Amino acid sequence: MREEQAAKRYYVSGMVQGVGYRYFARGAAMRMGITGYVRNLRDGRVEIYAVALPAQLMAFRAELERGPRGSSVSSLTEEEADVARRFTSAFLIDYDS
Repeated sequence: MREEQAAKRYYVSGMVQGVGYRYFARGAAMRMGITGYVRNLRDGRVEIYAVALPAQLMAFRAELERGPRGSSVSSLTEEEADVARRFTSAFLIDYDS
């Protein structure tokens, strides 16, 4: 039986802007075969939308909690999300937010 892709939305708080967190998240996603996007939010958090198999998403969350050197993750919240087909081919950094 083939496992279905799932989507999650993560919100990361702490010292996560201006420390390369988006690039870290994109690199981890690309290594793990995860698609979606990452962007800074105006309130200082980082939002990540990820599409992958459930086991991949669990491993990705662990990476997001660790973060890059120079960051400090104080909290990470996770929400179930719908799989948006337009985000199933690459993992992007959204610079417009």
